[in-house]
Amino acid sequence: MTLPSWFWLIIIGFAAGACSSQRYLTLSLRQAEKEFKNHIGFVLYDPVQRKTMCDYRGDRYFTPASNTKIFTLYASLVLLGDSIPSLRYSARGDSLIFWGTGAPGFLYKYIPQDNRVFNFLKNHPSKLFFSSDNFKTEYFGPGWAWDDYNDDDQVARTSFPIYGNRATVQKSGEEFTSIPPVFECTTVPAFDPGENPLMVRQINGNKLTYTPGKTSRRTKWTIPFHYSDELLRKLLSDTLKRDVQLISRKLDADTKTLNAGVPDSLYKVMMQVSDNFIAEQLLLLVANVLSDTLKPEIAINFMKKKFLKDVQADLVWVDGSGLSRYNLFTPQSIVWLWNKIYERVPRERLFSLLPAGGRSGTLRNSYKADPPFIYGKTGSLRHNHVLSGYLVTKRGRTLIFSWMNNNFTASGADLRARMETVLKKIYEKY
Repeated sequence: MTLPSWFWLIIIGFAAGACSSQRYLTLSLRQAEKEFKNHIGFVLYDPVQRKTMCDYRGDRYFTPASNTKIFTLYASLVLLGDSIPSLRYSARGDSLIFWGTGAPGFLYKYIPQDNRVFNFLKNHPSKLFFSSDNFKTEYFGPGWAWDDYNDDDQVARTSFPIYGNRATVQKSGEEFTSIPPVFECTTVPAFDPGENPLMVRQINGNKLTYTPGKTSRRTKWTIPFHYSDELLRKLLSDTLKRDVQLISRKLDADTKTLNAGVPDSLYKVMMQVSDNFIAEQLLLLVANVLSDTLKPEIAINFMKKKFLKDVQADLVWVDGSGLSRYNLFTPQSIVWLWNKIYERVPRERLFSLLPAGGRSGTLRNSYKADPPFIYGKTGSLRHNHVLSGYLVTKRGRTLIFSWMNNNFTASGADLRARMETVLKKIYEKY
């Protein structure tokens, strides 16, 4: 079998010794860029020696995709503390007025439930009134793809999420059920059916259209519901088994906060399975801590001025999840941020929050080793794939890296395989 030229470049390069390893690593990146016809940025950094070991176009801007969540994580670590501010409320006579904080955990199946908010609302003796007047942003973020509204990973941002702002639809025979019961479903015959059946929600409502496919194997869908305050009122009333009414009211001066849950339960899901919904709601939570207004720009602007002012490049940061293609970061800025997080968070706790190569999250099927040598965050949008985080070498050194690929049209699997080959050589030789 004839091995490709890029493979020998890596082997020869690392064999030449540490003094020339950067040169050959750079050559292998150039070869990959030539072969995949994409744009690559790569930075490798030693946090102990405070030394950049390789910088290949590290000052260029790239679309970060879900690497944006690293910035959301940092903002949350800095400002949320040890508990989640999950509800704001004010007692007025025989009424309890409450506002959401953006906390995403209420009845969301992927987050451990501590039921404090549920029990507080269910058992409070006063009449319940919900206000969304502190929510001052759009349901969808800037630069999100409008036609992804039906997809499970693009969920509306709201002040008081419930059930993760999505519902599960189950088909049994010719009948459909929705949990929670928000959807109405109609079957439409397909003139030219595809292989799989389709379930599509109307863009401005909660009616679903089911189109049978050539096969009927799929019988379950998770779909974001079209949010409204009235829908939230109905869902809360049904869930709490008591009446909830809507009211338009600004936060009172003596508003109290109910804390529920621990932030790590959110961070782990956000980082390991790349949950966009949690990421967006976390930015609203941070804004809630800073002000009386739920608006992600409040959190972003505060972080840029207070905690990110020393980053090597101006950040174009517009949402919490990375769904937006407006986000632009550099590999240098991402490595800088991972280093800041590494200095702030104990290693054992930090690594437990992240996908681990060959074991968990979005890295469970790649970068396999025992123990894992990659702990980091992936990010993917169409024609873009990035990976960054911590690389623990065979000799026990912990290095920080960022590898960003933009604008490739080749096979994503081939590109990721190339990345794995190069990063494994770093693991073995450094």
